[in-house]
Amino acid sequence: MDALLDAVRRIEPIIRENAAAAERDRRLSPQAAAAMREAGLYRLWRPKALGGLEVDPKTGFRVIEELGRIDSAASWNLQVSIAHDLFGPWFPDDAAREIFGGDAIVVGGQQPARRAVPVAGGYLLSGSTPFVSGAHQATAYLGYANIVEDGDLRRNADGAPETLLVACSAKDATIVDNWNVFGMRGTGSHDVDVHDAFVPANWAVPWEPLRKPGSAYEGPLYRLTVWPAIAALTPPALGIARAAIDEAIALITKKTPAFGAKKLEDNSVVQSQLARAEARLGAGRAFFYQTFEEAYAQAVAGQPIDTKIKGRLQLAITHAMLEATAAVDIVHEIIGASGIREEFRFAQHFRDVHVITQHGFINAAKLQPVGQIMLGLAPDWPFFAF
Repeated sequence: MDALLDAVRRIEPIIRENAAAAERDRRLSPQAAAAMREAGLYRLWRPKALGGLEVDPKTGFRVIEELGRIDSAASWNLQVSIAHDLFGPWFPDDAAREIFGGDAIVVGGQQPARRAVPVAGGYLLSGSTPFVSGAHQATAYLGYANIVEDGDLRRNADGAPETLLVACSAKDATIVDNWNVFGMRGTGSHDVDVHDAFVPANWAVPWEPLRKPGSAYEGPLYRLTVWPAIAALTPPALGIARAAIDEAIALITKKTPAFGAKKLEDNSVVQSQLARAEARLGAGRAFFYQTFEEAYAQAVAGQPIDTKIKGRLQLAITHAMLEATAAVDIVHEIIGASGIREEFRFAQHFRDVHVITQHGFINAAKLQPVGQIMLGLAPDWPFFAF
């Protein structure tokens, strides 16, 4: 972990230098992406057998969090890519090498499912996918597709559409320049379109709970299946909150408010609220890391990751994100009009963290299925099956 965090700090000047361009251009800068690639960051959760580092979840989260302190776009783009590496176990060995091997950068979007029309040797893939963060850096796009034959959906015995997990080469897709948003502008989360792109059969696998992973994915990291991928959405918020508090301290020690008789640092409300922000971030962060350390220990010991454990993981993921957001909100309250001025990053921190709160995998609504599990009820969040 220390070596990887040192690598992040070495490229920090490049990330910071290009952060404003990412915000302006609505995509991560090529310079930042290249620095991250050269530092090996895109290979954090890739199996060693495929040229990756195969680090534990905590190490991956810490790298993402540290990038989030520096730049939200770099952090978000990294977590999206390394999270998609965790879908590699579903693919056969030859496809996993082709899709995820070497210096691949795989990203994607979840919904809506595309259309996969069977043809000789594979499928013709068509459809549009929104929110494809890091689209410009990708070598392949990953997502879901429903099988369509003679214009009709092919269905399982239970009547549900047959759904595939499909990888598509980036050269066969088109990025739609439509990422016009309130926050997280630098992530380049544009729509991606494909039209009758040929996908070989081994690049399309049934999307269902994992039965047997590919041979490269036998380490304990992959026994947690999709849960580190879901959890990776939270560390950017932790990093944003850390930056907001640190930058607030630097401002508060220097600022005397307009029409004020004393410096902001001497204001008792500011003092107590600053401490409250630190406590909320620290407590949410500690619960997040502790919960994943416990789950990873289970995986290392070969113990099953059951629904109860998954519910606790979801709780820690969502709670940490909400507490990071609360910390940023407190900072926004106490710094006054400096929070809207562009020479500071406070307004961007506020926008960015509130965009993260809207993500469907970690938003506040995901506390409900956690409560269902606690009450012994069947959770209505389908990813608890994975």
